[in-house]
Amino acid sequence: MFSITVRDHLMIAHSFRGEVFGPAQRLHGATFLVDATFRRPELDDDNIVVDIGLATQELGAVVSELNYRNLDSEPDFKDTNTSTEFLAKVIADRLADRVHAGALGAGAHGLTGITVTLHESHIAWASYERAL
Repeated sequence: MFSITVRDHLMIAHSFRGEVFGPAQRLHGATFLVDATFRRPELDDDNIVVDIGLATQELGAVVSELNYRNLDSEPDFKDTNTSTEFLAKVIADRLADRVHAGALGAGAHGLTGITVTLHESHIAWASYERAL
């Protein structure tokens, strides 16, 4: 399986509901490194997984929809604990929509999966992996 990974970053504010979250139940900020990995079993006719420039551009577009937002105030996330795991899925699903819409070019039709990893720190991160 071949893969490429592109990176961006995301800064949000949010709070959580539930005792398991302790002090994070209060409004707080979070900054994430965001890695998006695109996979395919065979390289395309240009011997690449996907156009890395388009992958970077589309990750940036998806991240910009969330960046510098208080997620507690966003209608899409009403009454939702926007955990790191949950946000990784949101980003992966939005990237998948862009792949299916053709935003990553014709060569992206051979992609079989995406993994999005949000790094909370140098010692903690969460990922979501999905098929295309």
